[in-house]
Amino acid sequence: MTITDPEVLRFIEMTEAAYPPEANGADAAENRRLYDAMCALFRAPRPEGLAVRDETAAGVPIRRYSPEGHAAGPFVLYAHGGGFVVGSLDSHDDVCAELAVATDCEVVSVDYRLAPEHLFPAQIEDVAAVWLAETAQGRPGIVMGDSAGGTLSAALCLRMRRLEGPMPLAQVLIYPGLGGDTDAPSYTQNAEAPLLRARDVTGYAATITGGDLALKRSEPEASPLRAGSFAGLPPALIVTADVDPLRDDGTAYHAALTEAGIRAQLRNEPQLVHGYLRARHGSARAAASFAAICDWTRAEALGQAPGQGR
Repeated sequence: MTITDPEVLRFIEMTEAAYPPEANGADAAENRRLYDAMCALFRAPRPEGLAVRDETAAGVPIRRYSPEGHAAGPFVLYAHGGGFVVGSLDSHDDVCAELAVATDCEVVSVDYRLAPEHLFPAQIEDVAAVWLAETAQGRPGIVMGDSAGGTLSAALCLRMRRLEGPMPLAQVLIYPGLGGDTDAPSYTQNAEAPLLRARDVTGYAATITGGDLALKRSEPEASPLRAGSFAGLPPALIVTADVDPLRDDGTAYHAALTEAGIRAQLRNEPQLVHGYLRARHGSARAAASFAAICDWTRAEALGQAPGQGR
């Protein structure tokens, strides 16, 4: 896929200067050092009038973003991306802060355990523990995540269905990895895509399972597209980057939900690459996508069905 948008090309250039492609294959400590530096490069200041505090929920570190005067209502549980190896409360701090203000929802960001120190299912165990703690008194919520966090968001819905627990009002998956068919067009067309290559996807899958790729392919909470049924899951917004090997995972998940009668919207972003949320202040395309995500989430939180997707 050819990228011609100068703003996107500049974002790629800046990202790779701080976080070169080989970082994806580095050891965890070096990968995290480079990733954290790259995230700091793009981090925007928090909006004014936002109360932010670090806490723990069910023993898991979280960061709570409460907009000034926000109405009581559904919250957003946010799971950050990073291949289950990198990322933290800080890496997505500005995304969560801006999301809280734009949706007028309290956002709870989860600092789940990372691989390789903690293998699957540690990550979904942490996300589920926070979800159950936050909803224990009947409080409704929406689950959202990008990349690996998108995986965890879909997995949380599957777990709540299995356990007959409190189901999210909606799931918002942003360029998620869902364990799709690696022969799908996006994996070949975007095999060498900027910021995430097809071989990086395989490498991270091996890391989270300790090399057991068969487990990754067979376990729905690791690869939600492997679920036997999609009935009973909540409405979904699935946002994909067109220049991303994971693009067709989102397409396949949208098709599976729709076939099961679940309301789902698929939004594919031309010219954009994996990780583009960090470009939202430098790219009109990324800004428009982030605004659409916030609008859809706010509509779901208010109980208003958003418009049909494209």
